[in-house]
Amino acid sequence: MSIKIRKALSSDASFLAQMILKSSRAGKKIGMFDLIFTTDEDVLNNLEKLTNTTAKNSCHFSNFLIAHVNGKSVGTLCSYEPRIATREVFLEALSEIGVDAKDNEFIKILDACDFNLNTRTLVFDVMEELDGFLDVGILKNLMQKSLLTARLKGYRIAQTMVEIGSLDTLLDYKKLGFKEVETKECDLYREKFGRAGLVLLAYKF
Repeated sequence: MSIKIRKALSSDASFLAQMILKSSRAGKKIGMFDLIFTTDEDVLNNLEKLTNTTAKNSCHFSNFLIAHVNGKSVGTLCSYEPRIATREVFLEALSEIGVDAKDNEFIKILDACDFNLNTRTLVFDVMEELDGFLDVGILKNLMQKSLLTARLKGYRIAQTMVEIGSLDTLLDYKKLGFKEVETKECDLYREKFGRAGLVLLAYKF
């Protein structure tokens, strides 16, 4: 199977929105973006817009790599610089698409459950592949390409956050060389999503 990796384009917005939503829900009924938007259609439509805002938020298409098999988009990996894609930039992007989330539950959960990330690291997110393409090397190829780009930018550490209990996702990252750094249990997260909190993982390269 030939896997090709390329940078995402503005025109990939629909596929990126599907992958972002899948990643945020991680097998749950709802995820973080369901707290900002409402129906499934509303979530997907707004995530598409979010990938193309002027504000370079963490969901911006320019942060994504896409894996292709036989010309079909089958996987994604997002990598962003937390010193650039800040929470303020994310709120600015939401405002750009007509959403005011300053007092949203989303922000309250971030305040209560987020890690104090080192802004000199690169953050990986939305590492997803379509059903039917599991364990064929897609995630490894995406990671290798992303790490190559990170090295060129001068980064030597990558971090990611995984929900406590998301065993498959945790295993995928550990297979790629990530190690657990910190665990944060969070009552607000448990109350809203039924998961105990988050695990912070890091990879030195």
